Parts: sequence; C-alpha cells; structure tokens
Amino acid sequence: MAAMTTHKKDPLVRIARRESMPTWQSLLIRIGSVLAALVLAGVIIYLLTGASPIDVYKSMLQGAFGSNPKNYAQKSWITVRDTMMLLCIAVGLAPAFKMRFWNIGAEGQVLVGGIATAACMIYLKNLPPLLLFLCMVGASLLAGALWGLLPAVFKAKWDTNETLFTLMMNYVALQLTSFFVAKWENPVGSNKVGIINQGVNAKQGWFPAIFGQDYLLNVIIVMAVTVGMFFYLKYSKQGYEISVIGDSRNTARYAGIPVNKVIIRTMLISGAICGLAGFITVSGSAHTISTSTAGGKGFTAIIVAWLSKFNTFTMIAVALLLTVFDKGAIQVATDFGISKDMSNMITGIILFFIIGSEFFINYRMIFRKKEKEAA
Repeated sequence: MAAMTTHKKDPLVRIARRESMPTWQSLLIRIGSVLAALVLAGVIIYLLTGASPIDVYKSMLQGAFGSNPKNYAQKSWITVRDTMMLLCIAVGLAPAFKMRFWNIGAEGQVLVGGIATAACMIYLKNLPPLLLFLCMVGASLLAGALWGLLPAVFKAKWDTNETLFTLMMNYVALQLTSFFVAKWENPVGSNKVGIINQGVNAKQGWFPAIFGQDYLLNVIIVMAVTVGMFFYLKYSKQGYEISVIGDSRNTARYAGIPVNKVIIRTMLISGAICGLAGFITVSGSAHTISTSTAGGKGFTAIIVAWLSKFNTFTMIAVALLLTVFDKGAIQVATDFGISKDMSNMITGIILFFIIGSEFFINYRMIFRKKEKEAA
C-alpha cells in the first residue's frame, strides 16, 4: 500500500515583525488611525444623538482653545497648563519605562510632591520668595524621589513585582493626602484646604506671572526638564545603561553594568520628576492640595510615554492631543446636553485606534498566495 502523504497548507494570514519603517510611513499610519477613529465616532454620535459630527468636533476644539476672541487666550493657556502637567509626568516615567521598570505609581509620586510643596507654602510662608521657592522645589523632588525609592529597593534586592508595588503606593499617598487635607482644612470643618496664602501672605509660594502670563513659568520648567531628559536618555552613559537593561538585564550584567544600582538611581530620578509635577500643580496652578490634585494624569501619562516610545519631544504632541480630547469632551457634554460619558467614549475610540495603529507600525500581515492546483 502506497504511503499516504499530506500537504500542510500555510495559514491564510501570517504576522511578522517589521525590522524598520520609515518615519513618514509611521506618521501617515498614525494620522490615518486618528481620521478613521473620527469617522467611526462621527457615525456613532449621529446614530445616538442625531447631532452633526462636524459640530461635535468643532465643539471639542472650542472647549480646548475657546469659542470667541475674548476667551481664546484664556482657554488656550489653560490647555497649555494642563498639557505641561501631563507632559512632566510622562517625562518622569520615561527613564523607568525604558528600563522596563513598570512605574505605575506616578499618581502617588505627584501627590507626595504636592503635599511637600503645600507644607512649605503653609509653614515657611515668611521666608523670602526665592528661598521659599528653592525649599518647595527641593522638598517636592525629595518627596517624589523617596516615594520612587521604596519599590526600587524591593525590586533590586528581592525582585518584587514593581507594578503592584507602585500601584499600592498610590493608595498610600492618597490616604496620606486625605490626612493632611484634614490637618490643614480651611475653613475648619470644610474638609478641604482651600486656596493657600490668600490672606496676609497673599500669593506667597505662587508662581509669578511672566510677561503677563500666569502659566509661562510652568512651560519653561517643564520644557527644560523635557529637553534635559531627551539628552540624558539619548547621549549620557546613564541613559545607555538604562537602554541596555531595558533590552536584557542578563546582557547588562555580562557587560559589567551594576543593574541594581541603576534601577535604584533611575527610580529616584523618575519619582523626583513626578514629584516636581506635584510642585508645578500646587504652586503654579491649583494653589491648593487635595486627593484630586493628580487627577488621573499619572495613568494617562503612561499612554503618553508608551505611544511616544519614550521620546520626550514626541511626548509634547501626544500630551497636547490627549489634553485637547479631555477638554473637548467636557465642552461637548455641555453644548449638546449629553452625558460626559458619551464624550469620553469619543476620546476612548480615538485612543483605541491610536494604540491599535502601533500594531501595523511594528508588524506586517502576510497573506497566503493562492496556489493553482496541478491538473
């Protein structure tokens, strides 16, 4: 009996990793994903509300940049302010994430930085302004660094799960913030701190206006940190060590890189910058401290850092895009009388498409060619 042979067909679709893609092609894919998301969101909006998608998107832009010449500058600066806050946190996450240390604790690091800043504003308000600012900066950097140090030490020494550790640290920071809000509540019984230094020591510890703009110093500080982190990661010896550890810790050890030391050092830097974001928020924006000071931006910053592939200059555009979506969602809910959940759904669809576009940038789909059967 003749041996029976079977021919195994190739799968209809195979997925292969791309070696590289030109920058212009990846940019086109990302732009295309945003346009596709806008089309899909527009269809959903029309089916559920009957509203014109164009009017909805126009409302989103007005929410971020204003609807008339009188409020263009005011709303635009608020959008820039919030973009800088988000960008600062994302820049802080960049070195840890590039090292493949999943720092999910940015929310807590921002909060402890904000607590340290508020404490300086309350207890050291009689210091000269420059000295007070130096104390606030130092305290916020130190608080954030220490909050990042603890999970780093446990990871380096006992290889604990940094994702869970840093996530739980957020809840500790949240309760710590609640404690200090109750301690500093003003007026008594209000369960909130209120605006710090409004009375006799008016605006002590507040960012000064520069060229008439209240938030210009926010921009200067964050952009300086952004540029500095870009060169640190790309051109410094420590940045190179971070990159090698991110690729392979065993390779890093073989190359003589002190992995545990780099993990601790990098998390000190990451936590310190996130703590600085707390300083910028409390001193340069809110002028108070509460459990909502971080406002979820610590988690949104993860998306910013990841989509930007840890390039801090790219983070500027991504942070601005997400901030515009957030501001626009609130405006859409107001203008069209719909739930904010509906407007958040638009943002979610756009984010899903942007994240999904990374698949087509990093991978290609190979379809099986039809074979003609032998006659």
